[in-house]
Amino acid sequence: MYDTWKAEYDKTLAKSPERKTPFKTTSGYVVKPFYSPADLPNFDFEKNVGYPGQYPMTRGVQPSMYRGRFWTMRQYAGFATAAESNKRYRFLLDQGTTGLSCAFDLPTQIGFDSDDPMASGEVGKVGVAIDSLEDVEMLLDQIPLDKVSTSMTINSTATFLLASYLAVGEKQGVPSAKLQGTIQNDILKEYMARGTYRFPPVPSMRLITDIFSFCKDNIPLWNSISISGYHIREAGSDAVQEVAFTLADGIAYVDAAIKAGLDVDAFAGRLSFFFNCHNNFLEEVAKFRAARRLWAKIMTERFKVKNPRNATMRFHTQTAGCTLTAQQPMNNVVRVALQTLAACMGGTQSLHTNSYDEALALPSEDSVRIALRTQQIVANESGAADTIDPLGGAYIIEHMTDDIERRAEEYITKIDDIGGMLRALEQGYPQKEIQNSAYEYQVAIDKKELIIVGLNSNIMEEPPLKGLLKVDIAVEKAQVERLKKLRERRDNDAVKRALVELKAAAAGTDNIMPKMVEAVKVYATLGETMKELVSVYGEFKENVVL
Repeated sequence: MYDTWKAEYDKTLAKSPERKTPFKTTSGYVVKPFYSPADLPNFDFEKNVGYPGQYPMTRGVQPSMYRGRFWTMRQYAGFATAAESNKRYRFLLDQGTTGLSCAFDLPTQIGFDSDDPMASGEVGKVGVAIDSLEDVEMLLDQIPLDKVSTSMTINSTATFLLASYLAVGEKQGVPSAKLQGTIQNDILKEYMARGTYRFPPVPSMRLITDIFSFCKDNIPLWNSISISGYHIREAGSDAVQEVAFTLADGIAYVDAAIKAGLDVDAFAGRLSFFFNCHNNFLEEVAKFRAARRLWAKIMTERFKVKNPRNATMRFHTQTAGCTLTAQQPMNNVVRVALQTLAACMGGTQSLHTNSYDEALALPSEDSVRIALRTQQIVANESGAADTIDPLGGAYIIEHMTDDIERRAEEYITKIDDIGGMLRALEQGYPQKEIQNSAYEYQVAIDKKELIIVGLNSNIMEEPPLKGLLKVDIAVEKAQVERLKKLRERRDNDAVKRALVELKAAAAGTDNIMPKMVEAVKVYATLGETMKELVSVYGEFKENVVL
């Protein structure tokens, strides 16, 4: 039968040639005209695919997946002041989000107070400004922390934000054992792809493992890290590199925790991941399946977890910001819808959908509502959530899943040979790979080998988009004034004592989190606590790799 089809195929091509485009994904996977059982010669259903919620987790982490309940529908939000962001959070909850996702401005991410000269011009611009517990109290006002899970995209200053969240929960009367959420706490990808680091790698890893230990003992439902491939992909990696470098970071964190004296089965169940969802629908579905299967193997074979649930990869997904175009921005609604469907079919546990205007500004209420409705329509109307792993068994999906897993393993082996991810980062290995991938992607767009509708094809003149959200420059002045008043009315002697104890913990070997919680509760500021840590750890300066 194949020979018959091939003869007809060749005859058809003689009359009507294929499109003049490379039939391959951005990771270099060459897409064949069609797939059959011949493409899976060693296919073993039980070994390679299996059943949902069972090793090797290819088909999903829960036995019932979305037939039980949908993924958590989050919308990443934060801008201007805590009060303004609180209004957006409450609006989103009213519209049907089932979890919060907090975005912080750059000074907060790096650890500078709003009145620091380094913060000038950046206060409240790409996220909410947080200077003290007072801001976090305003941010979470009237939000029931015993009912809502919260994700916080924060890394180098994660100790401060987690301590603040814990303090707000205490003020609400919510026991720490009932708090649910995730703190990103993934510093390695910052050195690799994003740049919001403050401390050198070694002390940064100490802070991360301190959080692991603290959460294990005090906030058992909290995900103590969200190992992030999202920003690696946004920096220009392809799908294979996103899986490989994310899992290699995960290996480094597990190794560090074990070396710090933690039992792998005591913390592995609270590890979580964060992935991008890009434009190639089939590749993205296969990517999620491959990542889940590979992590299950790593935890089982390399780290010898005793509890099978500790080999489970639970992950949040965000649609790809780097795929949004400022040109014809309404086209982004379609892109986000396809990426949402891929995340659903790939088995995500949590999802944020980008808004169509984000290539131009922070999302408006109208655009963020459409982004949320996209999730709700896919969940309730598409039928894609009615069966588990709906594309499992499709010849191309299984072939692509195997290919991504194999090539990701090759990267991980290379990183192991270098000496692990910390050593690889020092040598600039993942940075170079990402830079090369980003360059190749842009070249493909410039040559029109990769078509981006509205950008390099189907171009049109259009008026500027109206109704964009802008952060008033007055926000910075108001935030600085509020910070000044806080310093005047707080117990500054208590703050000084707390900062001395925090510095001593940083210089010693005790877990830093209890002292950070004490400092937060007396309204020590983010910048003040970070200065104490800098005095012990120093600041990291990037070694630029070209």
